[in-house]
Amino acid sequence: MNRNPSTQATTHPAWRAALPYLLGGTLIAGALIAAGNARADGDAAKGEKMYAQNCQVCHQADAIGLPGFAPSLTNPEFLEMASDKFILSTVRDGRPGTGMPPFSHLGRSGVQDIVAFLRSHSDRPSRASQIDAQPEAHGDPRLGELWFAQICSTCHGVRGDGYAEGGTGTAIGTVGFLSKASDGFIRETIKVGRSNTRMLGFKGASGLANLTDREIDDIIVYLRSLKH
Repeated sequence: MNRNPSTQATTHPAWRAALPYLLGGTLIAGALIAAGNARADGDAAKGEKMYAQNCQVCHQADAIGLPGFAPSLTNPEFLEMASDKFILSTVRDGRPGTGMPPFSHLGRSGVQDIVAFLRSHSDRPSRASQIDAQPEAHGDPRLGELWFAQICSTCHGVRGDGYAEGGTGTAIGTVGFLSKASDGFIRETIKVGRSNTRMLGFKGASGLANLTDREIDDIIVYLRSLKH
């Protein structure tokens, strides 16, 4: 559509008749975008109490986590990238094969309160919808396995089992993680890492390794081939 229509165009009867519909469509589209970016409904004050009762023993009082035991839940990059759906479903279902049990007994409202409490630790706008909308990874799992062995296995274990293999990183090769994490979420995490944790970025001159986009996708495809 011409962004600078002439006076003749804007006063044309057909244009004037269509204008309400065009404006309505814009408003509806804006509402849908806002809904997609909306945070989970919940009470942060109630969530703080729920967190203390159910999560603090592993993730620590400040939710910053403990390397080799439980990940940080208040890391700004994590809260910026993770959708409410990702966090809600992880709390609800747990992570089979790890020390993270399911908390479905808290009910949806209880889990939403916990998510609201975690969200209160960061004022960064969510990028989750844009990140999750990134295209699926396409690459060579054989090359991804090589990169994973050289770069990722030190912390995440040789098969991505994380703490279970004595690593300081989380389990990223299990179905509990891979069934919930989008390729965009994994891709952005590899690129920028997590500040104030041992997970550093692997993209750019300041990264531990300046991986190309293709090499990162190779790793993602390899991880998808594990899913145990």
